[in-house]
Amino acid sequence: MTESFSEQLKAEAQPVWRRIFRHPFLQEIRDGTLPLEKFQYYLTQDYLYLEGFARTVALALAKAPDSRTLEELSRRVLTPVERPLHHQLLEAAEVSMDYIYQVGRSPTNTAYVNHMMVTAAQYGLGPTAAALLPCPWTYHELKEEIGPSEHPLYSQWTGFYVAGFLQDSVNAWRGFVDAAAAQAGPQELAAMREAFMTSSRYEYMFWDMAYRMENWPA
Repeated sequence: MTESFSEQLKAEAQPVWRRIFRHPFLQEIRDGTLPLEKFQYYLTQDYLYLEGFARTVALALAKAPDSRTLEELSRRVLTPVERPLHHQLLEAAEVSMDYIYQVGRSPTNTAYVNHMMVTAAQYGLGPTAAALLPCPWTYHELKEEIGPSEHPLYSQWTGFYVAGFLQDSVNAWRGFVDAAAAQAGPQELAAMREAFMTSSRYEYMFWDMAYRMENWPA
């Protein structure tokens, strides 16, 4: 059976993804040894990132080629499956919404969100979906890579992904990518590859940013 375009993208990104899953942030989450302040920082930045993700999806709505795709994209905006988890974890980790908006996005987070939104502004649904796909897909893969944590707080976070709650999201975004690739010419396919690889690299950088608790230099 012929390999789908999204499967090709995943195979090409494997060197980056392997580095993601080996990152000390995730290893220490699994072992329960990650300092709480690093997890608090991560939650803050991830909450702000998901706002940028949702805004990018909203931009993609205008690129929907038909009503069925429009309906599917609308579902991606209106059912942010990770939001209830975020609110639960933020409360447990004693991170307030006032604090989140006071801190704002880090340099890496800002660059990642800008990459997604610029892709959505400049291209059609194919490259936009390719830019959005690495986030849910790598998180979904965490269930195989790090498994459950014994830590009372971190286990709530890992448990969400181990339970497979992102499966529908991954399937939807892969569907958008594969449908667009089936109709795309060489230039659009190249744009999709670039968007997917850039987002995969930003996924690695996001974990590294959280581990270092990155701040603006000035």
